Amino acid sequence: MPDDPTADQRFFQATTHDFLAATVPTTTVRALAEARVGFDKHWWRRGAQLGWTAMLIPESLGGGSVSGHPMTELVLVAEELGRAAAPGPFVTTTAALAGLRTAHQHAETLAAIVAGEVVVAWAVYEPGAGFDVLTGAVTGTQATRTATGYRLSGVKDRVEAADQADLFLVTATSADGPVQLLVPAETPGVTVSPTWTIDLTRRTGRVTFDDVELGADAVTHTGAEAAAAVRAQAGAAALVTAAESAGAADHVLARTLTWLFERYTFGRPLASYQALKHRMADNKTWLEACRATSFAAAAAWDAEATETGEYVSVAKSYVGAKAPVIAQDCVQLHGGIGVTWEHDLHLYLRRITLGRALYGTPEEHRRHITDLLDAAA
Repeated sequence: MPDDPTADQRFFQATTHDFLAATVPTTTVRALAEARVGFDKHWWRRGAQLGWTAMLIPESLGGGSVSGHPMTELVLVAEELGRAAAPGPFVTTTAALAGLRTAHQHAETLAAIVAGEVVVAWAVYEPGAGFDVLTGAVTGTQATRTATGYRLSGVKDRVEAADQADLFLVTATSADGPVQLLVPAETPGVTVSPTWTIDLTRRTGRVTFDDVELGADAVTHTGAEAAAAVRAQAGAAALVTAAESAGAADHVLARTLTWLFERYTFGRPLASYQALKHRMADNKTWLEACRATSFAAAAAWDAEATETGEYVSVAKSYVGAKAPVIAQDCVQLHGGIGVTWEHDLHLYLRRITLGRALYGTPEEHRRHITDLLDAAA
């Protein structure tokens, strides 16, 4: 939590918690997985009505923050989503809105996204490549100028919610530098192929753009503005993913603590054994550090600090390194039942494992921190 959360922030978090508990218990998460459906769009609209999509958008465009600290509020929501192993395109929507918030020419589209009526997905990853936008690498997807706009060609993979998205925010390159384009999913030449992920409900897809003709109104940013938007999107995606993983680890640790007090061996609760106490103490320390780095990065974002990128990479690299260790240890502490399909622990371990990989691995973010320090020096 923030050092001194406001009453509004507490209420916002509690409302999100109660909504998730009522609408997406783990039985629902499992049912969505079996039905091969990432999330229910009506459910997502209800989440948007709670304010999940509004924080980064100015009030003049239909958005608004509860307390004036939008990224801190997003981190609070992300933690609750992690604690519930909840479905939904929260991360990819937040990433897209971080860039689109300055695209005032798309006010109508922004209003529809904020209302949850349109699902937007950020298409950034290139096949066979990592999260290259951290290093400012040029994307392989090409946007060629035409008399009426652009012709888009290329392939994007690891696109979250690709098979349920109504709109793609595509990061591409052109003769004039980077460009970002809004591409409706039903546009001729756009093909979506669902791909497998270890997470049961966070689905991704491969999106092919085969000479897709787009008008000039599809452009959101070009040149330096596009580069700035991409940096904001990368930071938002990495930060809320880290916060979600921290929330999932928090749930797993709390559940394991209960298990250790309830489970007896040789007439004693497992929690009474000193070696297990030490392991849980280590896990708790790492968890609090995960949450602290996430909220510190959110505070830097809200304060528009010059070191925001460094704070975000610290959070994503630390949480990406420690949250899987916490979750794996909790699985082991449960014994044989911890590795069964029927137990819910694997739902959280899957979410944390995927979160480690998406939007920059710990190794990629550590390299980014080194690059930032070198540039500052």
